Amino acid sequence: MGSLVRVITETKTIETENGELQYDELVLAMGTESNFFGMENVQKCALPMKTIDEAIYVRNYMLLTMEEAARNKNVKDFPKLQNIVIAGGGPTGVELAGMIAEMGQYIAEKEYPEINRSFSHIYLIDALPSLLSPMSKMAQEAAYDKLDKLGVKIILNVAVKDYINSKVILADGKSIETETLIWTSGVIGREVKGLPQESIGKGRRILVDEYNRVKETDHIYALGDICLQTTEEKYPKGHPQLAQVAIQQGKNLGKNFKRIEDEKILSPFIYKDKGTMAIISKFNAVVDLPGFSFKGVTAWLTWLFIHIIPLVGFRNKLRLALDWLRLFITNNPSIRLILRPKKNNWQSNSK
Repeated sequence: MGSLVRVITETKTIETENGELQYDELVLAMGTESNFFGMENVQKCALPMKTIDEAIYVRNYMLLTMEEAARNKNVKDFPKLQNIVIAGGGPTGVELAGMIAEMGQYIAEKEYPEINRSFSHIYLIDALPSLLSPMSKMAQEAAYDKLDKLGVKIILNVAVKDYINSKVILADGKSIETETLIWTSGVIGREVKGLPQESIGKGRRILVDEYNRVKETDHIYALGDICLQTTEEKYPKGHPQLAQVAIQQGKNLGKNFKRIEDEKILSPFIYKDKGTMAIISKFNAVVDLPGFSFKGVTAWLTWLFIHIIPLVGFRNKLRLALDWLRLFITNNPSIRLILRPKKNNWQSNSK
């Protein structure tokens, strides 16, 4: 229960909120945080989706906003209470847009019949020319078509520039009224104080060699999203920020620690691409595997299977599988508790 404050390379210690710790070998694997690109209003008011706490808060915030919309009698407030804007067309943004669109179809109509849904719109905005830009063209087109059928308004080639007075300001000068701006539009490496400036690369990622050793330091390593390794010929701009990269780097570094102990030659990290996937909606997903891609129900089942396998214990796997089966049959998720009744209370406590 101690957060890293700074690394003191000269004495091989780290300073934490609970005191100092000596290290023989230091591994940094803290991942990334949301990148707001210097937009102070967006950072202050948007809803990020990088941690469990943030995900719970997004759900809580949306339920509170729907409650407010159901009680609202002022027609002028309908758009800002009922519009939802998601900034970022990557896997997180696409999955959120599909989930919220389906929630509107299956849950909102039943739970909030007072809401005039003609004023409710979901906007998915991205500065790039396509959704799921790192994935195949088939996946990009499938995501676009399915979200479009679900009623999501997709705006591409336009960036969010500001968020003022409940209005999302776009780069083309247009604006969208909303109380709900969900931010999935980029990440930046978590700051590690004490490292040499020469060790920090683009996006605040830590520069490492082929063994994940932090450049310009000794006995310090970095893994996963926070590191930037450009030594592999196939990935000259660094590896994709995916869980598989972090898993494989961790395993390789563990073996290298054993090799150091045994005084053997270290093994460089070589990423084995196992593919990427994104779920779009119920019974719809896209999967890119090395050599081929597929979509639809088969891809959706693959996504479910891949996410159940890593769980610890057969009981947990079975419980989740049965719970998902119930949700798919009934379209009625039971977890709709408003955990914290006031928005500002959670925000002040979280900070």
